Amino acid sequence: MKEFIAFLKLYGVIGLAIAVIIGGKLGDFVKAFVDDLLMPIVGAVIPGGDWRAATLDLGPVKFGLGHFAGATIDFLIVAWVVFVISKKVLKEETVAKK
Repeated sequence: MKEFIAFLKLYGVIGLAIAVIIGGKLGDFVKAFVDDLLMPIVGAVIPGGDWRAATLDLGPVKFGLGHFAGATIDFLIVAWVVFVISKKVLKEETVAKK
């Protein structure tokens, strides 16, 4: 058991697990923010409303352009929020080391 605990400490497995859990919940939070607060505004501005259901039909092939655009917007917002938070945390960490 001591060897296992030493392994966890040596490779920072606990910190990584915490980061994964917090990162997942941050992703859920940002997705809820986008879906529930931002996108209704976008949907009201765009004619036809439910733009995430928009498709491009070429014969029997149906491309989910709305779904792809929504996933892209979600990703960009999550990436931006993670960037801002990590920049703030890393800046404070650098200041604390001095």
